[in-house]
Amino acid sequence: MGEQVTNVGIVGTGVISGTYLDHLAKLPGVDVVAVADLDRSRAAAIADTNDGIRALTPDELYAVDDIQIVVNLTIPAAHAPVHQAAMEAGKHVYGEKPLAVDRAEAEPLLKYATVNNLRIGCAPDTVLGTGTQTARAVIDRGDIGVPHAATASFVTPGHELWHPAPEFYYQPGGGPVLDMGPYYVTSLVTLLGPVRRVTARAGQSKQQRQIHTGPRAGTTFGVEVPTHVTGVLEHESGALTTVVMSFDVWAARLPRIEVHGTEGSLSVPDPNGFDGTVEIATSKQREWTEVPVAGGYAGAGRGVGVADMARALRTGQPHRADGALAYHVLDVLETLVEAAVQDQPLDVASTVTRPAPVPLGASPETA
Repeated sequence: MGEQVTNVGIVGTGVISGTYLDHLAKLPGVDVVAVADLDRSRAAAIADTNDGIRALTPDELYAVDDIQIVVNLTIPAAHAPVHQAAMEAGKHVYGEKPLAVDRAEAEPLLKYATVNNLRIGCAPDTVLGTGTQTARAVIDRGDIGVPHAATASFVTPGHELWHPAPEFYYQPGGGPVLDMGPYYVTSLVTLLGPVRRVTARAGQSKQQRQIHTGPRAGTTFGVEVPTHVTGVLEHESGALTTVVMSFDVWAARLPRIEVHGTEGSLSVPDPNGFDGTVEIATSKQREWTEVPVAGGYAGAGRGVGVADMARALRTGQPHRADGALAYHVLDVLETLVEAAVQDQPLDVASTVTRPAPVPLGASPETA
């Protein structure tokens, strides 16, 4: 029997689109057939250099019959409108994180998808790689006992040092919490389960930032969101995670993610990557030891969540990087910022079931 293929159209041809195009071309069960952008010349440039891909306007892409999944790679402020337009045209959608700028935008998307029997998928799909999935396998088989604590940190001096148009990172929908927080909290929920309560503090080191690269180097712009947030996530399991998310740190030696259990500790690789080394130290073996790969899609890259979703559509199974998970992560992150602003602990209203693990040796076409 020949391979079943789900056709994909991409809306938004910014920096990240090149990575998606490269990886989707290598994945089984999906085929990118069209790209669209408000600037049609950008879409045309991609179509001119990729056989089998045609350039369209966004409205044209939503309307064509041969596309089943629209991959939304627009800026955060456009995530919800593009998702809605694509679903109104009968398309399943998969988007870059966050699901929407806030819960108020995201919740109607999930309701519309449910009522109309459509699927929503959302990055990050990095948690489907061998890094996070190996860590999950270690936790699930009890190698560190019962997890009771974790730490998670992302710190950088700011994206204006490398991005030629970084303003959106400092507008609503951006900031370190909503920009990089989804990678960390999605990994933490995958490892430890949903979050029920948070507390936090936030700060902002600068009201103005300066672009350092590209044709607009030297240009300054305003900062509209907190740029340093630290807090505690209380998981439904009772585990406590300490988080630090910052655009205000020049250098640090903080671990990305560590999970601590009653019988040992686990070092988890960068959740913004798909692989990396997992290490364990236990009550009997106190030295850090590398853990053999125990799960996850090997060699995965951006877009593996799209392929996982396409397979799930064909088989009727749940997809892993789904809208409910993305909504819970957004809820946690937004509540974290609100807790900092209000200076009090806050409950997280949503919950979610951990997605199915990715077995060792799995392919997004079959697992």
